[in-house]
Amino acid sequence: MKKIYRSGADRRIGGVCGGLGEFFDKDPTFFRLLFVLITLLWGFGLILYLVMWLIIPLKPCEPK
Repeated sequence: MKKIYRSGADRRIGGVCGGLGEFFDKDPTFFRLLFVLITLLWGFGLILYLVMWLIIPLKPCEPK
């Protein structure tokens, strides 16, 4: 079963959009624009991002 994690490598602020991009196999830019659009239209995109930042765990480091 696939788990969602915040990205440690593809991050601008908290890695939420990078993690969503990895989970859904989409470009993280799509999710970044989606959060901006939700924030501008309805005002809760930033709050949603912060909540996801708090509840989604950071991707564990893979041993080399």
